[in-house]
Amino acid sequence: MKPLFLILIVCLFALPMQAQDMPRVRQTLDTLTSPYFHGRGYIFEGDAKAANYIRGRYKAAGLKPISGSYFQEFTMPVNRVTQTPELIVDGTRLIPGTDFVASANTASGKGKATIVCLDTLVFTDAAAAQKFFSRDLRKKALVYPQKFRKQLWELPEPYLQKILSAKLHIILQPKSLLTTVAATPAPVPLLEIKETAWPAKARKVKFNIKAEFTPAYQTRNVIAIIPGTVQPDSFIVFTAHYDHLGGQGKDIYFPGANDNASGTSMLLELAEHYSKPENRPNYSIAFMAFAAEEAGLLGSFHYTNNPLFPLQNIRFLVNLDLLGTGDDGMMVVNGSIHPKEFELLQTINKQQSYLPQIKMRGRAANSDHFPFSEKGVPAFFFYTLGGTTFYHNTNDQPAQLPLTRFKEVFRLITDFAGALQGKK
Repeated sequence: MKPLFLILIVCLFALPMQAQDMPRVRQTLDTLTSPYFHGRGYIFEGDAKAANYIRGRYKAAGLKPISGSYFQEFTMPVNRVTQTPELIVDGTRLIPGTDFVASANTASGKGKATIVCLDTLVFTDAAAAQKFFSRDLRKKALVYPQKFRKQLWELPEPYLQKILSAKLHIILQPKSLLTTVAATPAPVPLLEIKETAWPAKARKVKFNIKAEFTPAYQTRNVIAIIPGTVQPDSFIVFTAHYDHLGGQGKDIYFPGANDNASGTSMLLELAEHYSKPENRPNYSIAFMAFAAEEAGLLGSFHYTNNPLFPLQNIRFLVNLDLLGTGDDGMMVVNGSIHPKEFELLQTINKQQSYLPQIKMRGRAANSDHFPFSEKGVPAFFFYTLGGTTFYHNTNDQPAQLPLTRFKEVFRLITDFAGALQGKK
């Protein structure tokens, strides 16, 4: 006699696979990464435009707000680079966004400066440190490799004051230019430059950086619901962060195709799927598009501290981030924490051959599942493996996303959610 669990799985697999509208997925990706949204960040209202777009998609699919509004407003501190930074090295103008970017936490600054390369012996040799910091750095641009950045700011107070007196810091990046969203400003102007773009014998620079710190920037989560037909007080929750890094002035923006227009596109595809009468769920399904993930999971932390329905009513949560590839399968964060559900996911995948492999990780504070997990909500975070390596830079564009297993991940998610609800 077969166990009931296996009978349910066999019945589930007997269902026809759901069709996937990949042209619509591509259109969503192209829309969210377009210049109009300017990186879905906190400059030129990129985040607000993206939130309005998601709300419009929810409404068009027939999803309902939970408490009268699709928006859950909150404020956050953010440092923004409001004009495209400029950098000229020995008369040669470097290309912003390609050769260099301003650090997310940079202060404003402009002018000319003479190059001083950091003597890295300051970290291990007291005499070398005393000699180096005896010089006047007030009209200097201090240059050092990224790997020494943290150590530099941990030097003793007298040396730290010297560091802060420099007119500009130039941080050499060995590989890609990576940036983020900063909640606090640094006390000095900071530029990050590719090592390959930095002249070996650079002597002088001219620069211009305009930054603005906003202590209470208003942004919003975008949340909607499809009521369950059997147990409407029980919830399956799908989440994805829609924000990205924004831009630096009008000439640089970070498209954020894989991170996380891909996850947002999956969220919207799931909303379209479950809105159809034939796919109505047994449990209620909530769709949560979070802001400020890039600023430290602020949107999801705000939600878990101000939930719109009891967190204990969430039977399972699936967070969607970095879903643009899949050549090498998928990773499941929290897989080892919820072994029963991970085994269910593996069983479905093996039966249907959706992905070449599903790997597991344990607890990790690397996306919006984490605040929920910390509150006791069972949650997985899915991200695909292989393919593109572009991340947090201007090259994360939709054209380089293969979407190799997007359809299969969609089917895996809907099968998994169906099994969790006991649907045959």
